[in-house]
Amino acid sequence: METAKFYTLPQLPYRYDELQPYVSQEQLTLHHQKHHQAYVNSANAILERLDKARKEGADFDVKATLKELSFHIGGHLLHSLFWTNIAPPGKGGGKPTGTLGTALEKEFGSFERFKKEFSLAATSVEGSGWAALSFCRQTNRPIIMQIEKHNTNVYPMFTILMVIDVWEHAYYLDYKNERAKFVDAFWNIVNWGEVNKRLEKILK
Repeated sequence: METAKFYTLPQLPYRYDELQPYVSQEQLTLHHQKHHQAYVNSANAILERLDKARKEGADFDVKATLKELSFHIGGHLLHSLFWTNIAPPGKGGGKPTGTLGTALEKEFGSFERFKKEFSLAATSVEGSGWAALSFCRQTNRPIIMQIEKHNTNVYPMFTILMVIDVWEHAYYLDYKNERAKFVDAFWNIVNWGEVNKRLEKILK
């Protein structure tokens, strides 16, 4: 079967009002329908330009085009991951257990230490970006990744287990310029079950 040629905006696994009070319905709707959709549209537009250039045998600025494509694909993929590693209050939050909980305890000494380091990574990203929990198969260690924009400082080939979006578009309606408050709220809606499943999948 031929794979999809272009990117599509994924449906959220919850309603727009289900992350309240930590993320408002207005904030989540804008984030998903406008900002994430914009990355999908922009990535697809670049793919269409590439298709046209190749069909016509036309030259194009390869360096600039690939840099732009990396940015928009990164935005799409990280947002897609983000939506599924958060969950409505009552279904998210708390502390991780299972394989993930054990791995974090082993690497960081305690969940509280991991939470502190991850929060600092999220609050100190220069400009706009993400904090991510990744996993290195060569060392079997969970490693925090601080991503600027959507594609800078990414560790090649590391599987990303969990992300938090700290672009202002992710929280400005609810928290204004107080990124740290949004990061604090994030811990109430982390879908640890999903993050644990991602880790167990790559360890099989």
